[in-house]
This record gives sequence, C-alpha cells and structure tokens, in this order.
Amino acid sequence: MTEKVDPIKIHKDANALMESSKYAEARDLFGKAADLYYKGQNYFGSAEMNYKAGECSAQLKEYQKAVEFFTKSADISLAKGFERYGISALENAQENQKTLGNTKEAEELTKKIDELNKKQQEPEDESSFSVFS
Repeated sequence: MTEKVDPIKIHKDANALMESSKYAEARDLFGKAADLYYKGQNYFGSAEMNYKAGECSAQLKEYQKAVEFFTKSADISLAKGFERYGISALENAQENQKTLGNTKEAEELTKKIDELNKKQQEPEDESSFSVFS
C-alpha cells in the first residue's frame, strides 16, 4: 500500500523552510506541492506554490528559474481567471528578466502586463439596454 502524499503538509513544510531562509529546500517542496495541487484541480493552490517557488529562486539569485516559476504561476492564474494574481506573477517574471539583462523579454512582459491591466479596467460587457429609455 502506498502512502498518500498530502499537498497541504508539503505546503506548510515549504512555508516553514522559507521562513527559516532555507530557500533551496523550500523551492523544491513548493514545486512538489504545486504539481500535487494541480493534479488535484486546486489551481489557485498550484499557482500560489509556483509563485512562492519563484520567490525562493529569486532569493537564491537563480533568476532564470524564478522566471520559469513565475511564468508557470501566471499561466495557471490567467487560464483559470485569477487575473490579479497572474499579473503579479508576470511583474515578478519581468523583474527577474531585467535582472538577467533580458531587455527584449522584459519589454514583452511589460506589453502583456499593460494589456491585462487595460482589460481589467474595461467595464464588464455593458449592453445598451436601459430601464429609462
């Protein structure tokens, strides 16, 4: 009989490691929790765990890995309707691209973030119907 893996326990363990500045171990656990949450259809949990893995990678100055985790978080977030979280993840990916000196990639992310922010500010599908007409 195989032991059931508990993503919530892994999530808590990863948080504790992160708080203790054990970023490499925390990143690995966050990545594992992200995969388990995704398989269990907890998409926000998966996006959050990828985001935290990105934060750990940035702390370790592993900026390319940080970009990958933040991008994965953004992809999940935006696909599932968590726009604000997705934009935040893209902003972090953009900062890490800048740190790497990847100007072109950072500019592309700036455009994408601007488009998403503009879309967020647009009113929801207003119809021309009015009770006063």
